[in-house]
Amino acid sequence: MFEMFRGMGQVAELMRNLPRIQEQAARFQARIAQMIAEGSAGGGMVTVRVNGNMEMLACSISDELIAMKDREMLEDLIRAATNQAQEKIRRQTAEEASRMGSELGLPPGMKLPGMS
Repeated sequence: MFEMFRGMGQVAELMRNLPRIQEQAARFQARIAQMIAEGSAGGGMVTVRVNGNMEMLACSISDELIAMKDREMLEDLIRAATNQAQEKIRRQTAEEASRMGSELGLPPGMKLPGMS
């Protein structure tokens, strides 16, 4: 029974901190847009860069790979490099969200809208 009241107290505390949380969430969104991660495949024959919004910023393909004229391999390497870069940016984003949540005093694992 008392657990219910403790949870209500946490919600009340969050409501009091709502302006601060909203400000931090806006800062978080701006920071993740600036984050960049890189993935590579095929021993560096394909390199992909993505930002925190999961937008591909760059994709470079080595001349050696282009000369192979192997479309299927090229597609596989682009996919692998992109997936690697996206996984790295997901981890960076999650770490940033966790750090910010901790600074705000949020319970571990609690997620707010706009924060992954």
